This record gives sequence, structure tokens and C-alpha cells, in this order.
Amino acid sequence: MDSGDLLPVGRRVAYWRGRRKLSQQVFADRLGKSKSWVDKVERGVRTLDKVTTLHKIAAVLRIDTAVLLARDAQPAETSAHGQGVEQLRAALSRYEVPLDRPTARRPVLPADQMARQVAHAWTTFQHARYPQLADLLPHLLADVERAHVGDPEAGRVPLVEAYRVTAALLVKLGDPDLAWLAADRAMNAATGDRSMVAAAAVQLGQVLRARGQARAATSVMLAAAYRIAPPVVEFGLPPELSLCGTLLVQAALAAAAHGDARAATDLLDEAATLAARVDDGHDHHRTAFGPTAVDLARAAAAVELGDTREAVTRHEAAVRRDGWRWLPTEHRAAHLLDTARAHLHADDPINAGRLLIDVDRIAPAEIRQRPAARDLLAHLARDPRTPTRIVELAVTLGVG
Repeated sequence: MDSGDLLPVGRRVAYWRGRRKLSQQVFADRLGKSKSWVDKVERGVRTLDKVTTLHKIAAVLRIDTAVLLARDAQPAETSAHGQGVEQLRAALSRYEVPLDRPTARRPVLPADQMARQVAHAWTTFQHARYPQLADLLPHLLADVERAHVGDPEAGRVPLVEAYRVTAALLVKLGDPDLAWLAADRAMNAATGDRSMVAAAAVQLGQVLRARGQARAATSVMLAAAYRIAPPVVEFGLPPELSLCGTLLVQAALAAAAHGDARAATDLLDEAATLAARVDDGHDHHRTAFGPTAVDLARAAAAVELGDTREAVTRHEAAVRRDGWRWLPTEHRAAHLLDTARAHLHADDPINAGRLLIDVDRIAPAEIRQRPAARDLLAHLARDPRTPTRIVELAVTLGVG
């Protein structure tokens, strides 16, 4: 390894300037900068925040720009993405209980213990720790299936919830077809219980939208929402209001995806009425539903409808709410990616890049594991106006 590889950017500039036997003054003259500017860069006092400047420095030093950037960030294990999907594919393909395979004869864990393990899986997802969850889920799925056979009544909720979180993760990892299998199993396992069906339908809506079946998603989400809706909203309990409202949000986003702005607005208005009765700071049925979640959905719908100004305005208002801080990390990171996409559509790579940097700070796996996020990163990295940190991140992840 070249010793220059271990240095921060400014020191690396100084290292390669020395290798090229250039004084600070000569180097500055070739860049069209002052000697003082070069000195501050090399000491780390001044940040190199323009891609065009990095390219010019690299050209003068006769090195590739990646040499200035590649070692600055910690290497990311992006291979975990494909491995995680394959682990889950194998887990969903085993059919251990129906086929009475040897592993299905392991001791059956109590349903309450399985419920705690499933709750931990959801917490892991909501903290955006996707590789860890992908490692955890294969064994968890096998255990909840056995627990359900041992105690069908008590084991039913953990089974449905395990399939739900599996579907949610697979949507993140970019495999909506495999996610559909998990969501379908959740729906079947939940059949007969209104609340469980509604909870499973939340992930089904996400899956259908990810598969490009927006019209089907709208229809299914509305049917599920109105099935769980209380006869009188004022007397509805927060858990059922949260499920109904979240399903209306899913229906609205699906409507926006197929260009029906009026339906999206009406459905979000209806969801907002329910959210006002639930309030922020709750997470009934892992929905994080409340007024702030509805505001974020309005921004996401605007992105889908191509109204970037509305999307950015909604975003700026929502993140100032107290409820923004109370949302799960995964929810906030996903919203920031949506808003970054809006900035990109508005030809504003600087603000799009800043939002991606925020995502990488609060939820690194959101960038490293989500194909949609990596595509956005690659697009931004090719724009010379993008913040340097985005180029560094793209180089680190091998995205281009």
C-alpha cells in the first residue's frame, strides 16, 4: 500500500505535490490559486468542497481524482445486500414445518419469547440496521413458524409480524417479488383477524407499489382501510385509527404514482383527520402514524406527481415539527431520500447531495443497501456541482 493512501484529502494533496516535486507556489500558480490557499488546503484548514476543484488538482498532480478520495471514508460492505436477499430467499423456500424436515423438530420456543424476538427484529429495522436484520430473520422465520404450529393462537401474531418485517426489509433491499411472497404469507396467516389483516396490508401496499402495481395497490389499500375503520371516528381507538390512516396513506401514494392528484389529496386529507386524533410520538402496529407522518406523505406524493416545489415546501415544514424527531430512523431516512429526489428533479444537486449526506449520517445502510438510493447517489456523483462528500461516498461504495 502506498503511504499516501492513508492520509486525509488535504495531506494527500501535499503528499502527491511532494512526489511531483512541486513547490506550493508553483502548484498554486498552476491551479490559479494563491500559495496561502494551497497551504490551508494541505493543513486541512480549508475544505475542498467543489468537484471541479478536485478534478483540477488531480489533473495538475497527474493522478486520478479517486486517488484523492478513495481511502478517506471507511470501506462499506455493500456485498451484504445481495447476500442478505439470498439468505431470505433460502429461508422462505425451506417449508420446514409442512415437509417435517429435521430442523423443524427442534424445540419449539414459547410464543411470548417469539414475540420479544420479533419486536427486536422490528426495532432493528426501524433503526435501519438492514444487514443485521437480514442475518437475524432466517432463523427467526423458522422459529416463529414452529411456534405457530405448537400454539396456533398465541403464535399467530409473531408469525404475521415476522412476515411483515421480512416484506418491509425486502422492499428496502430492492426485491419486491420476494417481498410479495412474505407479504402474501402475512395476509394469509392474518386472515380472520381485522387488525392483523390491516397490519399485514400495510406491507402489501408497499410491495404492490414497489412492483409498479399502483392501481391494484390503491384498490387493495382502500378495501383494507375501510374494513378496519371505526364506525365513528371520534370513538376510534388509536391502534385502529393508526392502521386505517396508514392504509389511506398507502392508497394515496399509490394514487399519486399513477397520476391521480385529486385522489391522493383527498385520501391524505382523510388520513390527516385520523392522525389528529392519534397525535405524534406513537408507533401503533409499527406504523409511526401521526400528523407528521401524513405531512411527509404529502411531500412524497408531490414527488410522485412531479411537483418538486410543493415537495420541498412540505419537507421543510415537516422537519420543523417535534414529531419529526420522534419518527423511526428508517422513516426519516426514507423521507430524506424522497426529498433528495425532488431536489434532483429540480436540477438542484447541491441540496440533493446534502440530504444524501444526512441520510448517510443517520442511516448508512439506507445508502449502502437500497438500490434506489445507490442509483440516486450514482446520478449525483456524475454532476460537477455535487458536494465533494458525495463523490467520496460514491467512490467508497464503487458506485458510478
